[in-house]
Amino acid sequence: MRNRFVGILMGLLLSVATTAALAVELKLADFQPATHPYAAGVYAPFADEVKAKTDGEVTVRVFMGGELGTGPVEQFNRAVNGVADIVFALPGYTASSFPKTLLTELPGVISADTGTERVQASLADLSKEYRRVVLLGLWNNAPNLLLMADKPVRSMQDLKGLKIRTPSRNGGRVLEAWGAAPVSLPATDIYNAMQTGVIDGAMIDATTLQTFKLAEVTKYVTQGMQPTISSFFLIMNRDSFKDLPDSQQAVVQEAGKTAALNANRIQLEVADKALADFAALPGKEVITLSADEAAPFDAAAAKVTQQVIDDADKAGLEASAYVKALQP
Repeated sequence: MRNRFVGILMGLLLSVATTAALAVELKLADFQPATHPYAAGVYAPFADEVKAKTDGEVTVRVFMGGELGTGPVEQFNRAVNGVADIVFALPGYTASSFPKTLLTELPGVISADTGTERVQASLADLSKEYRRVVLLGLWNNAPNLLLMADKPVRSMQDLKGLKIRTPSRNGGRVLEAWGAAPVSLPATDIYNAMQTGVIDGAMIDATTLQTFKLAEVTKYVTQGMQPTISSFFLIMNRDSFKDLPDSQQAVVQEAGKTAALNANRIQLEVADKALADFAALPGKEVITLSADEAAPFDAAAAKVTQQVIDDADKAGLEASAYVKALQP
């Protein structure tokens, strides 16, 4: 009897040990503040889906506010080097690694409303750019606007010589075509740069009026021209991904696609509310260009878009075909 009891006990202990060995906790890193809408609206559902569909064998722990390393520009390397298993980042911060991905930010290539669905349907076309990581989700933000500290922009002439933050290299080319001097800065540095006069304004979407408190240092917002539209992604360390069984890999990838759609929806919702709230503040103004006022901006931006696509074609990226696949 005693031997039988010992055998059962050993079996239970072995079962517990095996379950513990199978359990995996994935670290997800985001440099944005813990109050960012992604925390509750994207990452919590992502973690819930992964846990539920792997029967609790895979869990996700979220680290906001740069807990796993400060500096949003370094996010891609944190995924590559395994500092985090999954990271949120902008491909525009490491533009040289993602020339095809970043075609989507050019004016006229996608729309803010349908871009994410079209990009998600064409992820296979981007596989070469994500050899060092696993791409879980790719989405676009709301249209990038011009947030100006104290100088209103009602025409291209108003931008001449002004220092404007750009989200990426392509965004910088558009700003140059508009007559501005682009300045590369991560979103986390914009507030201080605008407050101290290092830059005159920023090209960025309206969500940042709320999430990065840029409404406090912005007096004018200009919209109405064909916008640039930035891309965001969730990427995963390749070794962390390969360590999961095939069934769990499929769960994480599917959850990543859902996360991308949720993130895009949140971007658009928060941007609309933030812009409306900004317009209601005393001393603030949202400038919406008329078609005639926007025409010079759009003509200059269209030339940049075509030039970047032509250059990408010459580099063998099949850019024209990719852009065509994204069109309605």
